[in-house]
Amino acid sequence: MAGNTAIVLAAGSGKRMNSVVAKQYLMLKDKPVIWYALQAFEQSDIIDAVVLVVGAGEVEHCRKHIVREYGFTKVIAVIEGGAERYLSVWEALKWLREKEPFKGEEYIFIHDGARPFVSESIIADTYEVAKVYEACVAGMPVKDTIKIADEEGFAVETPNRKTVWAVQTPQVFVRKLITTAYEELVNRLDELKAQGLEITDDAMVVETLVGKKVKLVKASYENMKITTPEDMKIAESLI
Repeated sequence: MAGNTAIVLAAGSGKRMNSVVAKQYLMLKDKPVIWYALQAFEQSDIIDAVVLVVGAGEVEHCRKHIVREYGFTKVIAVIEGGAERYLSVWEALKWLREKEPFKGEEYIFIHDGARPFVSESIIADTYEVAKVYEACVAGMPVKDTIKIADEEGFAVETPNRKTVWAVQTPQVFVRKLITTAYEELVNRLDELKAQGLEITDDAMVVETLVGKKVKLVKASYENMKITTPEDMKIAESLI
């Protein structure tokens, strides 16, 4: 069934939001935050299926109150994620491998459910680039000067601002490439942890584990991630 699949990650907590409700379920205007990302993929002609990854104990709630209530017909699975972001991605990739065998050059779009402003143009642009380079990420050049700090909080380096990007999602990969990279990650996880490697995004997995360059694709400064109460206020102004 599945061709191009969006893995939407909604297994985060509300720690930095200072909320007992996970940020992806907070109401943004009259819809939960997660609705906006799911709606973007639901309406996209590029996306054939969606795998929604949620927190422990949230599967039935999301099936009933998110997928069924809002009529998301492209969601083919709601599965429980792992303790870390990369483990949640791996759970989705494993589910796809077991349920949806590879069918040619399919692409996986990995997206943070707390980024409500992913647009059709961002989906289309990343897709076109992924078809050429096999791996790409949405992002934007930073506006501010960036300082690299030492452990004591002193600035030790100032990278050229023209070369520094703030990475967003979706991050898009040929399905076989991202599955192979994540399998290698899981197999070598203890070794990599011992080396002090911290996995922060999917591009890093591909770059580190299979040595594949990842192309940066300009998206939008509005493609923000909701993390703090201040972010919710900004998001409400953007609706």
